[in-house]
Amino acid sequence: MEARHIVSDLEIRPRHLPVMLEEVVALLRPQAGMRFVDGTFGGGGHAAALLAASSPDGQLFGLDRDAETLAAAASQIAIFGQRCQLIHANFSEAGRVLDESGWDGVDGILLDLGFSSLQVEEAERGFSFLRHGPLDMRMDRDDEASAADFINDASEKELQRIFREFGEEPAARAVARAVARARATNDLATTTDLAAVIDRVIPRTPRMHLHPATRVFQALRIAVNRELDHLAAFLREGYRLLRPGGRLVILSYHSLEDRLVKEAFRRWASSCICPPQLQVCGCQWSPQVRILTPKPLPPTAEEIAMNPRARSAHLRAVERLAMKEA
Repeated sequence: MEARHIVSDLEIRPRHLPVMLEEVVALLRPQAGMRFVDGTFGGGGHAAALLAASSPDGQLFGLDRDAETLAAAASQIAIFGQRCQLIHANFSEAGRVLDESGWDGVDGILLDLGFSSLQVEEAERGFSFLRHGPLDMRMDRDDEASAADFINDASEKELQRIFREFGEEPAARAVARAVARARATNDLATTTDLAAVIDRVIPRTPRMHLHPATRVFQALRIAVNRELDHLAAFLREGYRLLRPGGRLVILSYHSLEDRLVKEAFRRWASSCICPPQLQVCGCQWSPQVRILTPKPLPPTAEEIAMNPRARSAHLRAVERLAMKEA
């Protein structure tokens, strides 16, 4: 049964549209009795489809670092009862969650990176430059430092680095200088405060495809939530969480994430991980996974038309090999 029909038949109506749902379900191949981890639970759309297709006894741990998102989505998944357990945790903690649960591995893991439409739509979360609200951006409200703390306390040099590295913003130096000047008078406390500063540095033109604040807000969100650090931590040995034949699917939305995923998958699938300068292999490494997507899968034109936020998605997947670990 196709994923979209699974969700429709159950009359589950997530507040957001899960990206590349059919592709995710097809690659994870849910069947009765399987166990899954959705490491970025969000609105629960992907999880609902996996649980429906793995009935009557498939199980899923839904992890999310955003407790408010989990609470809002709980009603969407209540139909599955104890088959789905929601846990306030970052996906980089998936190993600990499985150890504490007693599970000896899972048949499928999904990571849908980035931030959810639920967070963007709530002005008080401070993710969107199009909505006036506090400059927050914390995915986990338990974290101490908000985007306002970061933008007002970081040095101009550090801001420039963040805007350039995490946002790939060509005007990083000019924006960092403008931010430093603006905060010298008054703290930048709201999304519109910061957006106004960026607008003065990067004026809008009819030929611009992106809002001038897009890259800077992305960079700030990544820095505040340490998104790349958590992804890198998971990718060190994330394959170990899979049972033989288990599959990992990762959806990324910008080149920094996708590069980390691609490099990790290649390393896991390699027959040697020795430094290139060594003449003789001494790592005793053997391939741990099989790459299922030699090139990342993009969303279809039909999906992009229905859900424009899917347009930058890249899907990569691997399958755990039944071989002795290194």
